[in-house]
Amino acid sequence: MFAYIKGKLTYKYNDYIVVETGGVGYMVFTPLSTIQCIGNVGDEVTVFTYLHVREDAIVLYGFATPDELSMFELLISVSGIGPKAAISLISSISPSKFALAVITDDVRALTNAPGIGKKTALRIILELKDKIKNETFIAGDKGIEKESEVISQDNKWSEAVSALMVLGYTASEANKAVSDVYSEDMDVETIIKNALKKIAGR
Repeated sequence: MFAYIKGKLTYKYNDYIVVETGGVGYMVFTPLSTIQCIGNVGDEVTVFTYLHVREDAIVLYGFATPDELSMFELLISVSGIGPKAAISLISSISPSKFALAVITDDVRALTNAPGIGKKTALRIILELKDKIKNETFIAGDKGIEKESEVISQDNKWSEAVSALMVLGYTASEANKAVSDVYSEDMDVETIIKNALKKIAGR
């Protein structure tokens, strides 16, 4: 229902903020990362939102960037992962590091988040990797197939592309973004971060 809310930041608490727009104050539950970077009370802010509806509650969640929102939506699609666990993960790990952890089976990086145990971390990795397999390279676009052959020869490129796909981008979008920023002297996380910035700036 709400893609984002733009307005004046009127309150900041430990786990939520209040944004006033059009005379209405919206209570938006957010990860710690958003609270830390959203700005000061009185600033005009933009929060990317997700409206979570249950039988007993309607809760608005908000994020500083579209990538954090994408990460949230992916996490709550994993069986057994609710909004609170998703928020805990986003508070503990950036989208770029999260995507890299999924494609490299880095369970420890995920279990650093409060409430995320080893079994839950393994389930997140398994289910999101399966999504990549289902979505990747299914398209019959010859250009994508050709790019896939190229990236298979370069592990950093391939990992960066897969990481972007974990965050919901298509194979075509991921390949284009990595191609625009790729440099052999960058580590994989830097490539992912720069590719995300490139996509956001388009």
